Formats: sequence, C-alpha cells, structure tokens
Amino acid sequence: MRQEVIFSNDVGRAVDRVVGGCDGVCRVFVLVDDNTSRLVLPRLADCPTIKDAVVITVPAGDDNKTVDTLREVWRALQDGNATRRSLLVNLGGGMVTDLGGLAAATFKRGMRFVNVPTTLLGAVDAAVGGKTGVNFGGLKNEIGVFAPADAVVVSTRFFDTLPQQELRAGFAEMLKHAMLTGEAEVNTLLDLDHLDLDRMLTLLEASVEVKRAIVARDPLENGERRVLNLGHTVGHAFEALSMERGGTVPHGYAVAWGLVVESVLSHLLKGFSSTALYRLSAWVKSTYGAPRVACDDYPGLLRIMQHDKKSRAGEINCTLLCHYGDASVDNTVSEDDMKNALDIYRDLAGI
Repeated sequence: MRQEVIFSNDVGRAVDRVVGGCDGVCRVFVLVDDNTSRLVLPRLADCPTIKDAVVITVPAGDDNKTVDTLREVWRALQDGNATRRSLLVNLGGGMVTDLGGLAAATFKRGMRFVNVPTTLLGAVDAAVGGKTGVNFGGLKNEIGVFAPADAVVVSTRFFDTLPQQELRAGFAEMLKHAMLTGEAEVNTLLDLDHLDLDRMLTLLEASVEVKRAIVARDPLENGERRVLNLGHTVGHAFEALSMERGGTVPHGYAVAWGLVVESVLSHLLKGFSSTALYRLSAWVKSTYGAPRVACDDYPGLLRIMQHDKKSRAGEINCTLLCHYGDASVDNTVSEDDMKNALDIYRDLAGI
C-alpha cells in the first residue's frame, strides 16, 4: 500500500483535509511531547481539528520512548473514551510518531492515526513507512509493529523551532537516502553550504519519495526494504552504548557515524570507492564530530549488534554498498571484519 504523504506548509488546512477525508471519525486525540506542546500547538490554534481535539502530553526525549510511557498514552485514550472510530494525530518528532503509532495500532486492536512530524528527522524517517515502536531492555525500537499512518503531513513550518543539532540529525537520514540513490544525489547534499529551510521542503520531498517507493514495494521488510537499514546496525550500537553509559546521542548523529563505518565495511568487502569513502568520512567528521569509542568498547558494540533486530542467530547483519545507488542487503559481517572497520573509522575520524 502506498502511504499518502502531503507536502504543505499550510499544516492546519492539510490536517483538516486529511481528517475530513477519514469517514466516520467520532473523536480526535492529539499526542504531543513537552516541546511540541509549548512550541507547536499554539501555532495551530486556528486549526479546527487540533483546537477541538483531546490533547495527550508525554515527556520529551528518546529515553521516554518506553513501555511505561506507552501505557500512559493507552490510559489517556481509555479515559477519553477513545474507540476504534477515533483518530490520533501524532504531532512531534520521531519519538512521538513512533510511540503514538504503536499506541494507535494496539489500542482496541487498532485505531486510525495521522503523523505530523515537527522535526527534520521525523519527517524524512520515523513518520513515513509504517514502523512504530518503543525502546526496551536498552535496545532501540525493540517492541513495535508495522502500522502505516492513514496519512503523513510533511512541512518545514516548525523547523525554525529546532536547534542546528536537530536539523543535522535529520539530514543524516536524507544523506542515507541519497547514498541509496546515486552519486549525483550524494554530491547535491554534501555540496550544501548550510541547511536552507526555504529549499528544504523540495529536498525533503525527493528524499521521502526514495523511502516511500521502497516501502510500497516491500512494506513488511521482507527484502528490498532492508536497504533502508544502511548505517543503522552500527548506528544503533553507538546509540545503545551511549544509553548504557547514562548519556544520549542524537539518532541522526549515530546514523551518520554508522554510515561511515558501514561504508568502510563496504570498501573492504564490496569494493566501495575509497575516494567516496574519504570524502564522506571527512564531511561527517566536520558536521557531526565523532563518537567517544575506544578499543575497549568493541565487545559491548559487537554484543549490541548481535542482538540487533536484523541479526540472525547472533550474527552481525549489515546493509552494504557496492557503490552509491547499488546496495546489498543481508551481509553477514564477522567480528574481525567489524573490529577492523571500527579501527579504520577511528583513524579516519581522528579518535
């Protein structure tokens, strides 16, 4: 099924149109976090759908994307007399759309929902594609289901509320989509002097279309959709290691570092261009810095990768590139190859 994605900076009108097109909706709920409650909701005061909805607020931050928070959303829906004919509008970043999507998909065995991402990362990644989930046992998105939103409204209207760190985090997922498309698309992004919001909606539309087309052909990730895991086996390990240390790393930063490590693996195992690798690694270092990773961290990183959702029988599984636009899925990577790639990455990043 091809998910409806609407690109518009007139968010209120787009939301009203989407909800109006959902037959039989009896009550609308809006899920926000502390940040979107304060910064975004007031800017949608003229939207009848939002103004008349029951608002559910959860704490901000990926460390709150948990079963406990999910339970609170279920409770709020139950207290608000939500039914299977109700609709949930998830207004926020990836944490909100992941959490809200899972809540809607499971409450009374499924109610409809609409995603309105307010961050670049949410717009280009989490809100589109039908993946929902919460973190569990120190692992990212360990509990979740495939459940596509009825529609996604993509806008850059609220990006001016974001710090540069959040914009850069979303840009990493756009870079991933470009790497899956071709060298020209990668160069377009790497050549940008800065993240220009006036141009971002056009770039977003092209990037989201990459993911949407892949998901339409493989909605349940049985084959081709696994190319979208590029950078994520290692990226999720960097995130999880940070969580174990009691800290947090923006998802997009971890993905950017993961893209370089998996490009190193691609060079070693698939012949990916060394010229492309050096340019990518230099750009990522200048834009995202580098993680605090030492050789002593390798056992922990490997353990996390072996428990990744993509792993099979405890083996490390990665998506790799033969060259930009030509990805290979389901590559089993040995511990020695991963350690070698991490060594090379640390050299490239000057760690």
